[in-house]
Amino acid sequence: MSALTTPPQTVTEGVRRRPRPAWRRLLGRQLSAASMAIVASVVVIAVLAPVLPIRDPDLIMAADRLLAPGDRGYLLGTDELGRDLLSRLIWGARVSLLAGFGTASLSLAVGGAIGLVAGFAGGWIDNALMRFTDMILAFPAILLAIGVIAALGSGLANAMVAVAIAGFPLYARVVRGSVLTVRELDYVEAARSIGASDVAIMVRHVAPNILAPVIVALSLDVGLKIVVTASLSFLGLGAQPPTADWGNMIASGRNYIRISTHLVLIPGFAIFLIALCLNIIGDQLRDILDPRLKHT
Repeated sequence: MSALTTPPQTVTEGVRRRPRPAWRRLLGRQLSAASMAIVASVVVIAVLAPVLPIRDPDLIMAADRLLAPGDRGYLLGTDELGRDLLSRLIWGARVSLLAGFGTASLSLAVGGAIGLVAGFAGGWIDNALMRFTDMILAFPAILLAIGVIAALGSGLANAMVAVAIAGFPLYARVVRGSVLTVRELDYVEAARSIGASDVAIMVRHVAPNILAPVIVALSLDVGLKIVVTASLSFLGLGAQPPTADWGNMIASGRNYIRISTHLVLIPGFAIFLIALCLNIIGDQLRDILDPRLKHT
């Protein structure tokens, strides 16, 4: 059969559709789209907290203490000092989100650099860096963070540094494993052949090609970092009163849990919801970016 009589469908059968971008496939899944909407809404509300028509989160109203949700115009009630729980929840979101994303980013910077150098250099450098990482990994994260805070002192900034130190081994191991799979590929060898330095190869050729597993690890880790920093605040080692933080909100409300359960349930549910949504996003993103899976 000549080319002129070839049926049109056989001409297009071999044309492969270009895969949709990862973010579009992520939005195409109902569960991940809903999770992203919730996280985005919380972030926007937290950012706009200074201009929102809400009460001062630190304003004490002794006559309005321990009000139930809905009483006297307080949508979520008040705490033991009469402070508006809705305002403190919104302002606390700023602190908790900053702690979660900030500590995860710091852990990524430290662990990513260690994993990149260890995986690319190999030899005794790899052994030394990874044995140091294993030593840090041997300590329970919360106990290591408490130990670092004991040396640095209490406070949100010190708590973030402590949690970042305890969490960098995750990124070091993920990055190192990814580097080991790409450091001998053709484009790396081509860069070596034209005289590119090791630093240039790592920054320009290796690092951009290992972003997928790093992004997945980051998205899964932010929720954990929020929980850990809130736990430190609950213990009095993180954000200090009167700063609103979801962890210290639970700590201050635990003494009144029998008569005002909402003091613990509301900030606790906020931590649960944001951590759950971030984990769902990370899990869905991992499935989408996994090259072993076939996506439509």
